Amino acid sequence: MLSGDRGNLAQWITEIVVHKDKLVVRVKSDNTDEAYDSPDDHSLTIPWQKPPSKRSRQILLPHNASRSDVRPEQLERRARLVSAIVRGRRWLDDVVSGRVTTVAELCAREKCSVRQVNMTISLAFLAPNLIKAAVEGRLPRGIGVERLRDPPTEWSRQFEALGLNPE
Repeated sequence: MLSGDRGNLAQWITEIVVHKDKLVVRVKSDNTDEAYDSPDDHSLTIPWQKPPSKRSRQILLPHNASRSDVRPEQLERRARLVSAIVRGRRWLDDVVSGRVTTVAELCAREKCSVRQVNMTISLAFLAPNLIKAAVEGRLPRGIGVERLRDPPTEWSRQFEALGLNPE
C-alpha cells in the first residue's frame, strides 16, 4: 500500500474497536462524515488475537524431568556463555590461521592461563544444536560455561554428558 493510499483509507475509518478475539473497523457512509449507528451496515469484523507479549521457548529437558520443573538459564549467565563460545571460536581461528603460533603467545596476549585458553577453545567444539540452544536461551538453568567446557568430542555424547534429551 502506498503512503498516499493510507491517508485516503484513514479518511473513511471512524473507529477501530479492539476485542479479545476480533477487530471491528467502522467506516463512514458515502453521504456523511459520521459512521452509521448500525454496525452491521458499515463495519468490518476481522478475526484477531493479541500476539503473546513474551515468546515462549522450548527449553531442552534433562532426562526424567518435567517441563514445569525446568527453568531457562538466567540472562547474565547466558550472555557469559555465548561470549565464551565466541571467544573460544576466535582463539581457535587464531591458532589455525597462524595469527598466533603457540598457546603461550595466546596466553600472553589475552592475559590468562594455559588452562583457561584450552578450556575456552574447547567450547568451539560444541554441537551446533547446543550452541543454538545457548544463543536462544533454551538451556536449562545450571548448564553454563563450567558445565560445557571440555565436552566429549562426539556431538551426540555431549547431550548425554549433560543429561539432556537431544532436540
